Amino acid sequence: MRGYTDTPVIPGQTWKVHDAARPRPVKVAPGRPLASLPAPGDAEILFDGGSLEKWQMKSRAGEFAPANWKVENGYVEIVSPKGMRWNLVTKEKYGDCQLHLEWMIPAEVNGKGQAGGNSGVELMSRYEVQVLESYENVTYADGQAASIYGQYPPLVNVSPRKGEWNSYDIFFEAPRFEGEKLVKPAVVTVVHNGVLVQHHKEILGPAAHRRTGVYKAHEEEPLSLQDHGHPVRYRNIWVRRVKGE
Repeated sequence: MRGYTDTPVIPGQTWKVHDAARPRPVKVAPGRPLASLPAPGDAEILFDGGSLEKWQMKSRAGEFAPANWKVENGYVEIVSPKGMRWNLVTKEKYGDCQLHLEWMIPAEVNGKGQAGGNSGVELMSRYEVQVLESYENVTYADGQAASIYGQYPPLVNVSPRKGEWNSYDIFFEAPRFEGEKLVKPAVVTVVHNGVLVQHHKEILGPAAHRRTGVYKAHEEEPLSLQDHGHPVRYRNIWVRRVKGE
């Protein structure tokens, strides 16, 4: 499926959610090869290639279990028994932050559209930066790699071939609420493989499929890596808490 024609218009835009007619970003090769660099001295290491001690599993029903994705060769890979999708979530909760991680769609993944190695980085467990094979795989523009899912395509497509590592550097400002009222939406900037692809974008609400999400007041929540049933790999994950206003 490359898009839809029967979904609502995205607030503040002319395009519908997952609009089949929305232009897809042009492909741009990154100006340098990906280098997996050490974390800054004040960063919290969430995954160093060997231990998932800072993570746990969370089911769609809200149940928790020990982290059990496959760890080998310095990366963690999604393991999704059929019919049992459990996200990998941090034990700690985060608000404003700088997040770095690296991800790969294995070369053997052959799905098309949203089945092309689908996962996602979920800030506060609800605001999603999409993970997908987008070098050759075609899907709706607001659902390809580095999109703010269902809201904004990336400015350009910097995806490499399957089997090659990607990096995300995400700068996130949490939403602000007064009681149940939203007073400031979440804001995100995303650098994909060294290229700015989301520039201080106001997030319109939680990620949602074929509809627009609606803000509901919440506190800090865990970071989450989405299990969408595909064997996506992650490595070198660290986060820095950023003091907000």
